[in-house]
Amino acid sequence: MFQIRIHGRGGQGVVSASELLSVAAFEEGKYSQSFPSFGSERMGAPVQAFARISDKNITIREPVMNPDMLIIQDPTLFQAVNVFDGAKTDGYLLINSSKTVEQLGIDEISSQYPKNHVMILPATELAVKYIKQPKPNTVLLGAFAALSHMVKIPALENAIRGKFAKKIADPNIAATTAGYNFVMNYLQQKTQKQGA
Repeated sequence: MFQIRIHGRGGQGVVSASELLSVAAFEEGKYSQSFPSFGSERMGAPVQAFARISDKNITIREPVMNPDMLIIQDPTLFQAVNVFDGAKTDGYLLINSSKTVEQLGIDEISSQYPKNHVMILPATELAVKYIKQPKPNTVLLGAFAALSHMVKIPALENAIRGKFAKKIADPNIAATTAGYNFVMNYLQQKTQKQGA
């Protein structure tokens, strides 16, 4: 079973990201689960959402305490809550930011993860480019697909089309693809540099 915990703030699409991920996994014939955890339900307040993906029936229902993938939609949360609590350092770390790990002050934590398991991408900037809103969730879903290989882009596209009308779905699918391509290009460049 692959467990995901998503951290963000109200209004950034944290809950939608978890739901779309779960639907995409289901589309691919896997078992999946999604649910949120709210503190105070207001715009800008810290929000968590959880997802699980498995080849077998999922019987547990509690929040994800030890995620295989930690997705941080808003890096300002590093100062507000302990987003790394319980995270598996043999898993993956996906962060929305245009800063480096050093600039974010998380180089000590990120250095505990395996090579190519920590990915930082400017998801908000890509979201503004494609969907004209600072909601990084679908960009990060594409990045999740590239980094984890737990779901594929066509399944994410189907999940997005199932949730949104065409005029909202199309730009979000473009944003998802942009997130996927960003990670794939980054990993390809790193592989080429290592092979040189």
